[in-house]
Amino acid sequence: MKVRFHYDIEGFRLRDVSAVKRIISRIIADAGLKTGVCDVIITGDEKLYEINREFLGHDYYTDIITFNYNEGKNVNGEIYISIDRVKDNAVNLSVKLKSEIRRVIFHGFLHLCGYDDTTPELKNRMAEMEEMYLALSYAE
Repeated sequence: MKVRFHYDIEGFRLRDVSAVKRIISRIIADAGLKTGVCDVIITGDEKLYEINREFLGHDYYTDIITFNYNEGKNVNGEIYISIDRVKDNAVNLSVKLKSEIRRVIFHGFLHLCGYDDTTPELKNRMAEMEEMYLALSYAE
């Protein structure tokens, strides 16, 4: 499995990478796909804002942007996460940062596996899946 974590910021490192990678493998396997090369880049608000404007034409801050480079059944991609947005989400949702960062990472991999959140129904289904995988990540 080639899931790599990169940090474009100071002061934050994911401590439980192996547990997170096990769930990522499960997400991909459950979708009937195989892991190719995936990079998760944890950065700050400004970097994600720049990416959002340049590549998606959106003029707002976001917590995650996923670039899908899948080839056949191989999941390949880049997931950019703003730790600033994730920290704010955790406070606003009254959850621990550890849970929120995992949820956002799993959200990105669900996108890479073909799941979408463009309608309320799809968004609810994706949220259910995020919660299921989040629970599994703590059950190990």
